[in-house]
Amino acid sequence: MKTLTVRLPEAVVAEIEAESRRRKVSKSDLVRERLAGTEKSRRRQPALLDAIADIIGSVDRLPRDLSAQTKKYLKSTGYGDKRTR
Repeated sequence: MKTLTVRLPEAVVAEIEAESRRRKVSKSDLVRERLAGTEKSRRRQPALLDAIADIIGSVDRLPRDLSAQTKKYLKSTGYGDKRTR
């Protein structure tokens, strides 16, 4: 195993030391656990689609293929056209 030196804020070091003493594990083991946990938590976060699944389809009277033909629908509404002043 390789050694890596890292500078951390005092508050983080104090937190690691306190948890290390409480759990009776080395600081190195605790830091390795936390780093491994960070990787796992990234994978466990819900996908954006899952986060908005409850509102999908909640707006009535929109075309079903709106996302596929956005430019067509925007053009049909006149969005982006120059307006007279």
